[in-house]
Amino acid sequence: MVEILIRIGNLKRHGISSASSKRTRKGCSLMQELAAETVKREENMTLQRRGLLLVVTLAAAAATPAFGQAVVPTVGSADSGGESAASIPDFSGIWVHGSIPGFEPLASGPTSLVNRSRRNGVGNILELVGDYTNPILKPEAAEVVKKLGEVSLAGVGFPSPRNQCWPGGVPFVLTSGAIQILQQPDKIAILYNYDHQVRHVRMNQSHPAHVTPTWYGDSAGHYEGDTLVIDTVAVRIGPFATVDWYGTPHTEALHVVERYRLIDEGAAQGGWDRDAKENFRVQPRPSDRNGKYLQLQFTVEDEGVFTMPWTATMTYGRSTSLRRKHPMVPGTGSRSPAVGQAGFLGVDSRRTRSC
Repeated sequence: MVEILIRIGNLKRHGISSASSKRTRKGCSLMQELAAETVKREENMTLQRRGLLLVVTLAAAAATPAFGQAVVPTVGSADSGGESAASIPDFSGIWVHGSIPGFEPLASGPTSLVNRSRRNGVGNILELVGDYTNPILKPEAAEVVKKLGEVSLAGVGFPSPRNQCWPGGVPFVLTSGAIQILQQPDKIAILYNYDHQVRHVRMNQSHPAHVTPTWYGDSAGHYEGDTLVIDTVAVRIGPFATVDWYGTPHTEALHVVERYRLIDEGAAQGGWDRDAKENFRVQPRPSDRNGKYLQLQFTVEDEGVFTMPWTATMTYGRSTSLRRKHPMVPGTGSRSPAVGQAGFLGVDSRRTRSC
């Protein structure tokens, strides 16, 4: 909660008011200062993450008969302690979501924030104005989301892990467009195409009694029949920590449970229908001749920010490449991920840089 109050105080101290011109001038100055202070750290972290991705990829290649060839893992569930290889779902391959910001809100019940700014019937990715009236938000968190929405409406892109090239954390990292799941008997690695991010999941183990927070938290996984369940705690709070594109904060109490399962096209259609009401699709819906799709259902709770647990989904189709490609942002003539994040701190496009 301290982090939330600090963010509100910073916004007020730097003069965010109802006058758009004043917000723009002071907002730009503040965000430019933030960007300047983190340039060196960003460059170092980018190199480290790229090196880490290479290490993970080479390790996966050494552990498989042929890199890229599907391997059916032999992994035990958390309860049984052992399952046959045939009973473990095979999530190998590359899975693409293809729309941004990404979360698919549920049709009913506590769910993720939507964008109050609309464009062509969906959320306006050039103005990230989270719905601060969503009942899942505690008053302090709602105030943070509201203030950041005002900044975005003034034409200033507030900083986030995505436009600052920082580790996204969970669940923010789930908004990446494509993932690859590498399954092994005692661990799983998940690669994300945006900014070369990597998560590691320990299988069939509990969280330690004392966990040191890290960028992606401590993730423990197990299988429940045809479903991969990942439980994550101890996500580190960085300078741009948020759970979504709207700046919703989190505290040390953040707890995320992910459930991955293969579904058929009929079930996938439900997720895409919800996605189409909120998100901007940058790629065509994927199709699979075998009719297999991947759906992630995740639940988030944080007693410091949310009044109740909430749930959303991500629906994926198969792809053949994890190559990072930024979409052309409508109305901007740019493929820059910075422009797509509401103008990247409101500074000149020549000063933007790719992660």
